[in-house]
Amino acid sequence: MKTRKIGNTKVEVTELGFGAAQIGNLYAPVEDETAAAAVDAAWEEGVRYFDTAPHYGLGLSERRLGAALRRRPRDEFVVSTKVGRLLVPNAAPTGSDLQVAGFAVPDELTRELDYSGDGVRRSLEASLERLGLDRVDIVYVHDPDDHLDEAVRESVPTLCQLRDEGVVGAVGAGMNYWQPLLRIVQETDADVVMLAGRWTLLDRSGEPLLEECERRGVSVVAAAPFNSGILGHPWPADGAMWNYEPAPEDILAKARALALTCQEHGLTLPETALCFPLRHPTVASVVAGMRTAAQARASAAYLGASVPEQLWAALEAVLEGTGKL
Repeated sequence: MKTRKIGNTKVEVTELGFGAAQIGNLYAPVEDETAAAAVDAAWEEGVRYFDTAPHYGLGLSERRLGAALRRRPRDEFVVSTKVGRLLVPNAAPTGSDLQVAGFAVPDELTRELDYSGDGVRRSLEASLERLGLDRVDIVYVHDPDDHLDEAVRESVPTLCQLRDEGVVGAVGAGMNYWQPLLRIVQETDADVVMLAGRWTLLDRSGEPLLEECERRGVSVVAAAPFNSGILGHPWPADGAMWNYEPAPEDILAKARALALTCQEHGLTLPETALCFPLRHPTVASVVAGMRTAAQARASAAYLGASVPEQLWAALEAVLEGTGKL
């Protein structure tokens, strides 16, 4: 599988990345064996970039990912994790984290937002312990939605210092919204941003961020390429999910129009959806969630699709006819 470099760093990531939220029991439980098999299948397909976070399953994703990678040569893979949420004892557990954050795990722990320099260092130290690694390659400030000033003033500069000390390879921030990431790119020395769901076949709203990143030599990792699922099947069904909730009728109609166009050219909607983000030169990797070995193999197969230019042109015409997001 091809690799692309992150910014001006020495870190290189495979064009397909393993999104490890699902093996943190996102929405539903996953057996340990199933999670390990998903990582193994991704590895067999050539994936060497794995993304996780303390948030995912209150540390379960990090623990499972670290265990699955432990027997692999450390110099052969790239791991990214995130800072901004410390895991602390929960004073009032309910039994499950599902209603609070969407992870089917016991809630003996809870998340404490901390974007301070000290919080960043403590979060990274705890992540390394859960992963069982002596280093991670990329660290993102995770969802600093209401803490953007602190992220710009403390979180990212602390990570940059750790990068300059050789503790981590590349640093940046990851969010669902492009506007705060644009500020981080403009006001810090970030190497990379992870943009979830805003540079996809259906949602191009993050384009201003990508243009600024290209000007500054900052890489983009495009996460959530299927927009919560609506682009992840050959035909978007009634009730298909879009940005974590059922898709409105106009969005469903757009997705179905795209699916029909793909079918007319002998390809599927998931194939084009996974290939699309990499068409922009600043995108280094597409990170897709993988819960099972079958999903890992399917994602690798999607990325291997050969999408002709005439299909890309036809898809653009569909979006122009129905109105781009």
